[in-house]
Amino acid sequence: MAQELAYSLVEPVAVTDRLVAKLLESEVILERSALMEAGRSLLSDEAPLANPGIVRRAVDEIVGLGPIEDLLRDPSVTDVLVNGTGEVWIERDGRLERSDVRFDDAASLLAAIERVIAPLGLRLDLACPAVDARLADGSRLHAVIPPVAREGPIVAVRRFTAAVRDLDELISVGGVDEEGARLLREAVAARSNILVSGSTGSGKTTLLNVLSHEIPALERVVTVEDAAELQLGGHVVGLQARPPNIEGVGAVELRALVRYALRLRPDRIVVGEVRGPEALDLIQAISTGHSGSMSTVHAGSADEALWRLETLALSAADRLSERTVRNQLRAAWDLIIQVERSPSGRRVRSASEVGPSGTSEVYRCS
Repeated sequence: MAQELAYSLVEPVAVTDRLVAKLLESEVILERSALMEAGRSLLSDEAPLANPGIVRRAVDEIVGLGPIEDLLRDPSVTDVLVNGTGEVWIERDGRLERSDVRFDDAASLLAAIERVIAPLGLRLDLACPAVDARLADGSRLHAVIPPVAREGPIVAVRRFTAAVRDLDELISVGGVDEEGARLLREAVAARSNILVSGSTGSGKTTLLNVLSHEIPALERVVTVEDAAELQLGGHVVGLQARPPNIEGVGAVELRALVRYALRLRPDRIVVGEVRGPEALDLIQAISTGHSGSMSTVHAGSADEALWRLETLALSAADRLSERTVRNQLRAAWDLIIQVERSPSGRRVRSASEVGPSGTSEVYRCS
């Protein structure tokens, strides 16, 4: 009680500001562990009665996302959504709830975004008002600023969770039953081309990671991603797209990466998510003998997944007819796994085989 009273006598905001200033003036490297160590030493001199938690708060203001870092450290939080300076929402156990966290003003929110994207070589300004970034812990950040965001900067952070590593763990958490797991194991072993379909946040990337653990360790896998989220095991090499630099040049798109992947002697190609004309390149890559490949797509059913891929592929098929693309598409994919997000969690809902006439459901979760 006496210690808590002593802490209350020290204004935390003023101490935090002083600590931030001192750390920035020092020669300590801008790395979290080094800053924490230097901050604890400074705090003992500057404000010995202050709460030690102020050090972490100060470090968050230097190398992190400021006040929302505490939310991101909470293992039960899967998404943090910042709607300007006045609202911060979180998703916990599949439900949205409003938090008490706030940013002081738009400038501090913009500064927080810039802190975490600058080391990645990304930018956010009037010429480029939106950014996608993968943070150090694997979390995915998307930010949009005015004039595109009318009410002020908007930030969405999806935390990376590695709670489920393989099919056995997926069974234990209710993500799939024994029958579904057996089907998935057999499909990977048979080198079926697998497409995982589902809505945002339904667990597509998680399932792709889980399926990768069924790939024999000696097989060479080349991954292609817009932002690195896959955590595959075994003999894996990864390719990642690159946005244009400040001069508007230097971009490397997924289409080019799929073609690069073909030259790297892959046994399997894994594309994190198909969302553009790279759909055609992936279909053609699979058709040239790279069986056992995998990818994900946003869609609400197996049929919708094929329709979406067909539309995306046609956007790049200048000299191919709609019928030709459709036939190639159905010949390329063997199995579509539909995943869903419900109040009880994320799970595999169904599996459908792909044939010349379309899809045929072969499994549905009981």
